Amino acid sequence: MAAAVSSFAPQISRVKSIAASLNRFHHHLKTLSCSSRGMCLVAHAAKSGGSGGGDASAKNIVEMARRASIRKEILHTDFLTPPVVNETLLTLGKLADIKAVSQGGYPQAERCRISVGHPEIMTTIPDVVAALSISGNFGFEPCSHGDFLGAILGTGIVREKLGDILVQGEKGAQVLVVPELVEFITSALDKVGNVSVTCTQIPLLALEYEPPKTKSFKTVEASLRVDALASAGFRISRTKLANLISNGDVRINWSPVSKNGATLKTGDIVSVSGKGRLKIGEIVTTRKGKFAVELIQYL
Repeated sequence: MAAAVSSFAPQISRVKSIAASLNRFHHHLKTLSCSSRGMCLVAHAAKSGGSGGGDASAKNIVEMARRASIRKEILHTDFLTPPVVNETLLTLGKLADIKAVSQGGYPQAERCRISVGHPEIMTTIPDVVAALSISGNFGFEPCSHGDFLGAILGTGIVREKLGDILVQGEKGAQVLVVPELVEFITSALDKVGNVSVTCTQIPLLALEYEPPKTKSFKTVEASLRVDALASAGFRISRTKLANLISNGDVRINWSPVSKNGATLKTGDIVSVSGKGRLKIGEIVTTRKGKFAVELIQYL
């Protein structure tokens, strides 16, 4: 038995040697991946929730805000979708010991980060958004919003680290990101679609965006219900609008509407899937008790 075991000794020794070499090689690769282009930093940043962490829900952000207020510090969310931004700001606005500021990089930004803290320390607005310019020869091969988004996510980061993407046709695109990923994205992003690109950081003041095109008109309605104003604004029947509401295709200020009788007010944004967006302008009560409402439609 001992002789049989000893006969396999050389093979066992070689297996151990190979295993040790593989372990060293794996460690070497891991070290390289951590040092090259900041991948370990990116992995950490992609998983963490900005400076505050947590899930991107209004409830969790409010909890984060309370923690920031008690500790007298400033915390930041990742980029949030419009519904979460709206709901969070409405909730935080009711709390006296918390100040919240949203930033998306430019006035019409949809995806924004929210900074929260005690009013005493929120004396200046923190700089939590950076801008990148992605340029290349897009004249012969135009790329869409999805192309740019897919290319950036393909570097290994998550969507919450990106804000709006401003597509500029032949010029490429401008992208809003969290500042801690600027260096990584500028070095890692080298192609969008089949187009080789150069990615550089630019000042927020260099962003090129156009105010949304709109047209306005007035309607006179017996009530300020969403089914009345939205049907007039989008020129569809109330029956069809009711069906859209039932299907979850209608939102007020980016939050889903569940009832036809939801009341609208000046400044509210109504969006209908496949139809676009509508803003409620000035509301004037007529002598007959009806409502003359300015409707502003985004084109």
